[in-house]
Amino acid sequence: MNMASNSTNVSPLTALLQHQRLSYLATPNPDYDTRRGQLTRLKAAVLKYQVPLVTALSQDYGHRSQDDSLISDIMPVINNINYNLKNLKKWLKPSARHAGILLAPARVTVHYQPLGVIGIIVPWNFPVMLSIGPLVTAIAAGNRAMLKLSEFTPATNKVITQLLAEVFETSHVAVVEGEADVAAQFSALPFDHLLFTGSTTVGRHVMRAAANNLTPVTLELGGKSPVIIAPDMPLEIAVERMIYGKCLNAGQICVAPDYVLCPKAKVHEFIAAYKAKFNAMYGAINHNKDYGSIINARQFDRLMTVLEDAKAKGASIISATDETIDSTNRKLATQLIINTSEDMLLMREEIFGPLLPIIGYDSLDEAIEYINQRARPLALYVMSFDVPSQQKILQQTHSGGVCINETVFHVAADDAPFGGIGPSGMGHYHGKEGFLTFSHAKTVLSRGRFNTGKFVHPPYGTVIQRMLMKMFLR
Repeated sequence: MNMASNSTNVSPLTALLQHQRLSYLATPNPDYDTRRGQLTRLKAAVLKYQVPLVTALSQDYGHRSQDDSLISDIMPVINNINYNLKNLKKWLKPSARHAGILLAPARVTVHYQPLGVIGIIVPWNFPVMLSIGPLVTAIAAGNRAMLKLSEFTPATNKVITQLLAEVFETSHVAVVEGEADVAAQFSALPFDHLLFTGSTTVGRHVMRAAANNLTPVTLELGGKSPVIIAPDMPLEIAVERMIYGKCLNAGQICVAPDYVLCPKAKVHEFIAAYKAKFNAMYGAINHNKDYGSIINARQFDRLMTVLEDAKAKGASIISATDETIDSTNRKLATQLIINTSEDMLLMREEIFGPLLPIIGYDSLDEAIEYINQRARPLALYVMSFDVPSQQKILQQTHSGGVCINETVFHVAADDAPFGGIGPSGMGHYHGKEGFLTFSHAKTVLSRGRFNTGKFVHPPYGTVIQRMLMKMFLR
């Protein structure tokens, strides 16, 4: 989209929003067949463009595994569309509610009405899944949408723009590109709902801007998602269950394991098991097509700064491989870090990359307390086959979501909500909860010819009114 100003002194973004809102008002509640047709055409377009999308993703990253892109960007979108197509007709039906004796005879139903125009701010780490994914839900709910794509994925943006243009007019779905100033303008628009996926820091700015318009927001943020390895868990199995979540997209995932809580006596055994498994999966990573790069020099330099800060403050760093770090291609194996302290950047900020602090604990209660003393994470990972230990952690901790003996895959559960809590996010947009997020639940009370409401009209103090008071105020 061209961001040049126009002669009417209305910004291009505002003009685009006005255009979409007029389009929405012309058809404020598209029927089931219309929505189904849009989703079906979108699915066909994603399948048509899957190879260009995968190629563009690798171009934007310098290198990104083809299979990682298919598994984490393309497949979730297709599954999401299939799930919405399967359930949409059921969701669209008004929900009957109980009117109660006081309102009888009357019929109460809840109708799910499109909100209008949805703003979607897309991050760079999964630019296909995190743009088209929420768009699918917005379309299923009957809305228009404007997408602000990340400035760090220009090649992927070009393909997404072309793909969407084949399915939708800009009055229905529009794509916006630009730097941080455009993102700030975008978040300040009076959308009917705004979805932001990104860092907690930027999320605060987005929410502040949206508040000026009283725009409802869904924030999908991140934070420091812990892995608890319970005392009963064999370390080889614990590593096997968690390592993919840390290595997928080189750890550039909002729900990637951020740090590990491990029984103190087993920390070095865990490191040995992790190194063995990493080398079995990837071997030498510098020329390995299965292991991705850090997206750009800015993010790579940030991770190296975090690593150097930890080293300068007394941490010990063990690389998962013996290779030298490939700064040219921005390849970085998991860096296992022990002897951490709270003043390290590593322990204060979300890592969002292949650095993995390992913190020893003496008891499970101590590990739980460590988590509870910090901001509530987006995800919590429990490695244990002991059911009482699992239940203790579930009941005594708070997090956006949980995996038991797995990591990150809960995000792929189409029929379940996904979202954070507190600094890790606000609201949900997966599953039926996503449809509800992008809909207004409108209560409709309907009476027939017989009107019981007149029995509470003034003048007050009639026999019927006294009888009703006596009946219901007890």
